[in-house]
Amino acid sequence: MKITRRTLALGGSSLAAGAALSVPLATPALAQNEPIRIGWLAALTGPSSAPGVGFNRGVLFAAEAINAAGGVKGRRIEIITRDTQGDPTKAVNATQEMISQLRVHAIWGPTNSGESLAVTAIMARAKMPNIHPCVVDSLIDERRYPNAFRITPSNTQWDDAVRSYCLTRVKAKKVAVIGDTTGYGVSAVNASVAAFQRDKAEVVYKANIDATQPDVTPDMLRARNAGAEAIVFWSVSTGLIARLLNTRANMNWDVPFVGHPAMSSGEVGSLVERPSNWEKVYAIGYRSCSYDASGNLPPRTAELVQRLSGKVNLQDTLLWWVASAVDAVQLIAKAVEATNSTAKEAIIEYWNGLKNYPGYYGTYTYSPTQHNGYPTEEVVMSAANSAKNGAFALAPGY
Repeated sequence: MKITRRTLALGGSSLAAGAALSVPLATPALAQNEPIRIGWLAALTGPSSAPGVGFNRGVLFAAEAINAAGGVKGRRIEIITRDTQGDPTKAVNATQEMISQLRVHAIWGPTNSGESLAVTAIMARAKMPNIHPCVVDSLIDERRYPNAFRITPSNTQWDDAVRSYCLTRVKAKKVAVIGDTTGYGVSAVNASVAAFQRDKAEVVYKANIDATQPDVTPDMLRARNAGAEAIVFWSVSTGLIARLLNTRANMNWDVPFVGHPAMSSGEVGSLVERPSNWEKVYAIGYRSCSYDASGNLPPRTAELVQRLSGKVNLQDTLLWWVASAVDAVQLIAKAVEATNSTAKEAIIEYWNGLKNYPGYYGTYTYSPTQHNGYPTEEVVMSAANSAKNGAFALAPGY
């Protein structure tokens, strides 16, 4: 059974031992009956669910692959999922449940920064090993949150890539910066505006739009009337993205959109009124998930895509969402394997010693004083409408 947006459970298929993830088979003397419980905080429904659905496919694939290969020294991976619906209050309740009642050994997620802002301190007090894909810079603070590790770039890394592309490739001197009204959207817009202004660019329009707002024409008219030469966009809401792109087309305005990876989600392609509405859209991407001039992925990524084939649907999601989730589950499993322990301190200590760890999505390096592990040089811009198996061609200019 394929894992699709409608089917969030992995059905029936398993991989041969060692086929996908290099976790060794059980050693009888070390085997324990207790599963390795991984808490998975995910926005699987609601307006911000597109990333969570993609991440979830990687989580289920990775857990199934590890278990099919014998588990981690005989211990199965158990994924305990809570759908937060993008609601910080639900994320707080789920986090407290995982810590006090479910007694998970590590937590992967939440999937958006608004939720993570609400739960990071709670996990820190519980010394819960936490690895997440949220980009707001303040979520990583090695002194305040020594348990929290980021598997993606920070918002500063994203913002630098977007701003550089706008200024040096698009040659935009005047920009409009737009996001949604979530905690992430507000903080990302503010940071982006400040960075453009530091670089002496003119921010002619700034807005945060509710992701459910049906008519975005007034905002787009204000941006055009202000003279915007590029729209810089920060939100995971594919519905909002599509409405903005459809409105741009209806206005006969060919202004480029540059920004958040969600702009390249397959859901956007299904929501735009015409394929041409998705042109001149440049989204953050990664070298690991980018095709070269010959149309080839990096060898390790191509290997993962081959193994996902027939098991995980990549047509309506992003490969990096799936790949980073595979890496996150693997990083937890590797910590238990290497330390022969599910103790919180042991998992954190293992992560603190990683150097150039070869994941599918990225090469990670962590230390006690650096929990931003994703290399800046692997962040690129993609042509949003060039998706093939969730990966993309590089944006013009590379």
